[in-house]
Amino acid sequence: MSDQNQSDALRIAVLTVSDTRTLETDSSGEFLCGALRESGHELVDRTINIDDMYLLRATVSAWISNPAVDVVLLTGGTGFTTRDSTPEAIQPLFDSEIDGFGELFRHLSWQEIGTSTVQSRAVAGLANKTLIFCMPGSTGACKTAWNGILKEQLDANHRPCNFAEILTKGTH
Repeated sequence: MSDQNQSDALRIAVLTVSDTRTLETDSSGEFLCGALRESGHELVDRTINIDDMYLLRATVSAWISNPAVDVVLLTGGTGFTTRDSTPEAIQPLFDSEIDGFGELFRHLSWQEIGTSTVQSRAVAGLANKTLIFCMPGSTGACKTAWNGILKEQLDANHRPCNFAEILTKGTH
């Protein structure tokens, strides 16, 4: 359990983008749900959508319009196949993009999978006061993103700065 106060807990929704996974076979989504709970956050919703640009956009739009959702975590659909449309679906929703997320994710991933990381189109941004993080669909990639970036950045106690503090102070 985190040292985070209950009042610092963020309300997080998890979306797995897959044409084949179910809740029973979704190890990436399951990892994210367990990791966010272990860090003291609240899972407010979880779903799986096929890789359809408009369905993804509709699901995320509903979450970012809901004041009970602070953060949206998406896993899957960030590669280069013709079925991968997560960045194209989600980036138009951003009020501002968090460029450093994709850059740092690829840096950390490079240490694990080498040059294959250039095929990752991990992106993040802020939309209607909601943080959105899009990461690859493998469980390993979700672990890299969570352990290397998200765990600290969603922790109000992390210094010198973190996204949780921005959300809880309402200064964004």
